[in-house]
Order: sequence, then structure tokens, then C-alpha cells
Amino acid sequence: MGTIQYGSGDEIHIEDRALAHLKVVIATKLRRNESFTLSWRHPEGQPMGRSTIWLHPSIPLRFTFDEPEAPQLNPKWIQDLMQSASSTGGISLIDEVLDAPES
Repeated sequence: MGTIQYGSGDEIHIEDRALAHLKVVIATKLRRNESFTLSWRHPEGQPMGRSTIWLHPSIPLRFTFDEPEAPQLNPKWIQDLMQSASSTGGISLIDEVLDAPES
């Protein structure tokens, strides 16, 4: 389970694979000097619910991963997250959709 440390706030716990994909999208948006929201459902072990934060290029951001090796990225998932990031609702951490193998 990886974490995002945003500003001086609490750590946000996100599974490493999802966090690797989010990192690409967040870094792309912030590099463009774009602000946006990030929303997620609370993981098991935390009180039920969901949270949203406002991401801005001037606020310190740190990604920490439990796994030492970076996973292979799924371009479709990154594209879906980028579309979400460009919407009025901001990024919603959505599940990865794997393409079905062709028969």
C-alpha cells in the first residue's frame, strides 16, 4: 500500500499499482500548472466514506511506494484517469479495466 503525502496533511493510502498510474496523471496535470481535485473511496480498515482533495502546483506532494520496482503501466487506465482529471469533477480513482484477450 503506497501513500500520497500532500502538503502537511495526513497520508493518503492507495494501492501501489493504482498509485503508479495516478502519479503519471497528477504529474502531467501539475507540470501543465493545472489545479484539479482527486477523489477516492476510503480503503478497508478506515471509516467508510470517500474523500476529495484540491491539488495545486504550489503545494508539496510526495508519492511513496511499498514495492521497490515500478509496475508496468496500463496506457488505457492512464487515459481513463486523464479524461477524469479533465472533467469538472476532477480525478476519480477508478478501477483498472483490463482488455479481454482476443479469441
